[in-house]
Amino acid sequence: MFDIIRHKTASHRADILSGLTVALALVPEAVAFAFVAGVEPMVGLYAAFIMGLVTAVIGGRPGMISGATGAMAVVMVALVAEHGVQYLFAAVVLAGVIQVTAGACRLGKFIRIVPYPVMIGFVNGLAIVIFLAQLGQFKIPDVNGNLQWLPASQMTTMLALVVLTMAIIHFLPKLTTAVPSSLVAILAVTAIVVGLDIDTRTVLNFLRGMSGDEQATIAGSIPSFAIPAVPFTLETLQIILPYSFILAAIGLIESLLTLTVVDEMTGTRGRSNKECVGQGAGNIISGFFGAMGGCAMIGQSMININSGGRGRLSGITAALALLTFILFGAAFIEIIPLAALVGVMFMVVLGTFEWASFKMMRKVPRCDAFVIVLVTVVTVFTDLAFAVFVGVIVSALVFAWQHAKHIAVKTHINSQGWKIYELQGPLFFGSTANFLELFDAQNDPQEVIVDFGHSRVADHSALEAIDTLAERYTAVGKRLHLRHLSADCAKVLKKAAGLVEVNLLEDPSYRVADDKLDS
Repeated sequence: MFDIIRHKTASHRADILSGLTVALALVPEAVAFAFVAGVEPMVGLYAAFIMGLVTAVIGGRPGMISGATGAMAVVMVALVAEHGVQYLFAAVVLAGVIQVTAGACRLGKFIRIVPYPVMIGFVNGLAIVIFLAQLGQFKIPDVNGNLQWLPASQMTTMLALVVLTMAIIHFLPKLTTAVPSSLVAILAVTAIVVGLDIDTRTVLNFLRGMSGDEQATIAGSIPSFAIPAVPFTLETLQIILPYSFILAAIGLIESLLTLTVVDEMTGTRGRSNKECVGQGAGNIISGFFGAMGGCAMIGQSMININSGGRGRLSGITAALALLTFILFGAAFIEIIPLAALVGVMFMVVLGTFEWASFKMMRKVPRCDAFVIVLVTVVTVFTDLAFAVFVGVIVSALVFAWQHAKHIAVKTHINSQGWKIYELQGPLFFGSTANFLELFDAQNDPQEVIVDFGHSRVADHSALEAIDTLAERYTAVGKRLHLRHLSADCAKVLKKAAGLVEVNLLEDPSYRVADDKLDS
């Protein structure tokens, strides 16, 4: 049975109220990302509903919100422009299949290899991206379609309403936590604007400004099932497969990192593989119901968590409330001032950014501080998935470089006159050059032992280094012995057939022997 109603510290009231708050914030985001992808607004709204509902029910992280996202929309735009929206739906279905396969193969656990500095950079970069995205709400298109800042009077009004929204969100919890402060702020600011007939931009103005259609509305019907209208040929697969892999990768990376952030905030632990399956199922259903698909939304997830949403009911409420708005409440949603929603998102930015990282960077190693800044910058100027890849690669290279310097030897001559090299530290691709410099084949005695009691052979580069070392001793007519290999190291050596043969006898090709029984 799915834990649909409660999740540990969740409560029915908190989940429902936070879900309503999230639903209000989902509308402009879904519409904006639909335009980014080059599709109709309803395609984005349907994606927010379907992704939110499916992942809330079967996903691995209760309280996390999914929907249409900008990271995936920027990938979709080229496919839609070149081949049309039906190919997008097919690509989203295939991306979902890839994500479900990743979850079934238990690949979600690999999110654990993302270092903490990368996580901090990811969160900081995402906060900046959310902030920059809100600045677009302060612009309107001119007669040529170019965006320009609001006139001074409208700008002043909107900034005042944004500040009022943020003030309500900040100060209301000091008086009561009975209802989410974000929901109260949205309703209060909307009531003030409507009651005083204040001239400011609303959700409807935003929608019509984005579309250029004065008759545009978020009112719609229930999404209907339809198989994507594309030829079922190898050519179609060749077109959508690259996009599907990219969409699947971006969706999983953003979702699993958001899952990790929510885990930290709630002190609980989500199930990464189950979340992969949930995200995949949501995208498959999206493709068959005319939606653009998506992944976890960290901004809306933060709104939900900060508003008290912890259980699956919060995500379910958000999705169903959004569908209700589309079917019956469009008129109400369309009058909500954009300033109220921008104020909510600005508070999300303030809560998401890791302000302690400024103090932290003076205390952590310089390489970690560099990774934090690098991932933040790359996130802002490219996308989240690429930034995480860059951060992980740079962190791995730094790790390899640091551990490459940890290899060393202690040498002594035993009673038989054999020279023994006691290796200290791991032998892997980063340390092979230093490893070879530790030996003196020209001046060593006839018999030499390399003792691996305090080391381990990690990869193929290590095998190549051992092979090179053996050739050096063979070239001067000397014999090299390996001793105290751990079981897994010996296994690696045995797999390298033709390179180094491990047994108790002397290797006829390389004169390398395994002296495991020699003490």
